[in-house]
Amino acid sequence: MSSTSQRCVSARPFRTVVQKGTLNHMLFSRTKATLVEPDQALRGRSTPVLVNPTFHDIFGIPVQKVPEGSEVAYFALGCFWGAEKLFWKTPGVTNTAVGYAGGFTPNPTYSEVCSARTAHTETVKVCYDPAKISYEQLLKIFFEDHDPTQGMRQGNDVGTQYRSAIFTTSPEQRETAQRVRDQFQTEFTRAGYGRIMTEIAPAGEFYYAEDYHQQYLDKNPFGYCPVHATGVTCN
Repeated sequence: MSSTSQRCVSARPFRTVVQKGTLNHMLFSRTKATLVEPDQALRGRSTPVLVNPTFHDIFGIPVQKVPEGSEVAYFALGCFWGAEKLFWKTPGVTNTAVGYAGGFTPNPTYSEVCSARTAHTETVKVCYDPAKISYEQLLKIFFEDHDPTQGMRQGNDVGTQYRSAIFTTSPEQRETAQRVRDQFQTEFTRAGYGRIMTEIAPAGEFYYAEDYHQQYLDKNPFGYCPVHATGVTCN
């Protein structure tokens, strides 16, 4: 597998593989969609997989930097290549980076996260100027640009790393995230979707992903990474 042009191999959604009757794919789907127990997680390493500083291809500053006056949000909505582009194009966003959050393994590699043995999600770190865009507006973008009812996948990307998650940095962020989620649940239900399964949890350690993942769709404008928007909105 070429690390600069391909994503982790993923099984198709469970209902599809059942129709095909392929036992190996069924087992693969189940394994990839089951969160690993902490004592079974990979050990990881003590050093980051990304050199500090690594400069942002769009903003021209280190991806590790939080610009003065900015606040930070963390969102996981499937493939982080497309998700990062979605946010770096948003007015009021001052910096972005992709990485891994919500799991147990320190400083994981991409292949380790793909193994479903770290419990991490593919996460976007979003720095934003609250004078230009609010956290609530970022949440609206989050919920409108993926399907938060799918559980451990987005489309044909199956695995714990693709689960929907919001990692909050303050009680205020948590309260806002829960309120906006509930507002969107009404609209998703009206549109015929099931329960929103987005994980909302305090932000723990965010581990920066490898260099080639940072601003991937700027480096590779024709790279594969669909945004799974449902058309559901909430005003």
